[in-house]
Amino acid sequence: MAKFLTQEQIDEYKECFSLYDRQRRGRIEGGDLITVMRCIGSSPTPAEVRRHLLNHSDAAGDLDFSSLLSVMHRQQQQEAPQREILEALRRSEGGRRGFMEVSLLRGRLTGQGERLTHREVDELLQEAGLESDGQLHCEQFAEAVTRNAAKR
Repeated sequence: MAKFLTQEQIDEYKECFSLYDRQRRGRIEGGDLITVMRCIGSSPTPAEVRRHLLNHSDAAGDLDFSSLLSVMHRQQQQEAPQREILEALRRSEGGRRGFMEVSLLRGRLTGQGERLTHREVDELLQEAGLESDGQLHCEQFAEAVTRNAAKR
C-alpha cells in the first residue's frame, strides 16, 4: 500500500499511529481507528470504520501499521471532498446554473447541519477569495475550498 502514498503521508500516519500504540507493540486498538483517521485528516463515518475493521483488523480487533496504510488508501479513494461540496452547492443553488448568492450560502452554513459561526464563514469566503456579498461560482468555490484545506 505504501506505493500509493507519499513518504510525507506515511511519516504523518506513523506519527499519529505511534501516539495510539500505547503498549508499543506495533498495533492500535480497533476502537482508536476512527480517532487516528480523523487525526490524520480523514472524515470516516462510523459505518466506514466498522467496514475497515472487518477487512483489516486481527482476531483481537487490532490493526498494525501496514493495515492502517491500507485503510487510509481505501478511505482516500472513496472520499472526494470537492465533488461532495459541489454536489451540496448545486442542490442548494436552486437552478441558477452553477452560481449561488453568497448570502444564501452564508444562511445555509450558519443555519443547517453542522453549523458554522459567521466568523468561520467569513474565513471560508476569504480563503476562497470571495467577497461577503454578490455571487459565487459553485465549481470555483468548491475547488478553492478543497485546495486551501489541502494546504493546511
